[in-house]
Amino acid sequence: MAGILYLCATPIGNLQDMTPRVIETLRMVDVIAAEDTRNSIRLLNHFDIHTPMTSYHEYNKVEKAEQLAGQLLEGKQIALITDAGTPAISDPGEVLVRMCHEHHVPVTSLPGPCACITALTLSGLSTRRFCFEGFLPADKKERRTVLEELGRESRTMILYEAPHHLVGTLEELYGCLGNRRITLCRELTKKFENVMPTTLEQALEYYRMEAPRGEYVLVLEGKSFQELRREEIASWESMSIEEHMAYYEGRGMDHKTAMKQVARDRGVGKREIYAYLNK
Repeated sequence: MAGILYLCATPIGNLQDMTPRVIETLRMVDVIAAEDTRNSIRLLNHFDIHTPMTSYHEYNKVEKAEQLAGQLLEGKQIALITDAGTPAISDPGEVLVRMCHEHHVPVTSLPGPCACITALTLSGLSTRRFCFEGFLPADKKERRTVLEELGRESRTMILYEAPHHLVGTLEELYGCLGNRRITLCRELTKKFENVMPTTLEQALEYYRMEAPRGEYVLVLEGKSFQELRREEIASWESMSIEEHMAYYEGRGMDHKTAMKQVARDRGVGKREIYAYLNK
């Protein structure tokens, strides 16, 4: 009978956020797969946990996942932890979870701290709809594509960034998104937690003068539906009404239906389009 993979959330800064259930599970399992055993040993020592650890990180995520899945299939109980927060969120844990599902190995998640959600709730921005981007891609072409997508995003956006890349990333975001509202969070749950609601323009001005310190969570305002609608109307208005009609009729719409759609696109009445076409 296969064992169980436990995804155990660990504190993102404040040790008091460690849940009793996670502590109990880390003591009970046969092995703990940790992102960095050198960091995790301090956490385990603090809670008097002596379970053997093995290293599972970005650079061995595939081959090590296969080994761990094999142990789980043999009946071993394994806990997965990251350096801080919830495993499998912007870290290699997702590979192991996927492999467990492929091999029909049970997986359960022990919820707890998560930096992206903590920052979102502190941001003062809309929490009803949001998307998580994590770290932007390092590849320039892929990064540009993602930034262009974010420029059209209507949901609140959450990103991670290291201090030495912060100013460059803020410059790129400002160039693609314009002067949006942003909340920059660092040292979350710690004594010197810092939450800075501002704008991209003001954040750039500040961090060009003050050196960024610590890992950052960036929470960005999405584009409003009104702004998206204005942009959509503007894009259609760059076409003539004849070109607009031809666009839809060329895709199989009959003349009457195309007129209705053109009017809707341009934010005008159908009669206005009819009058123009029959003048």
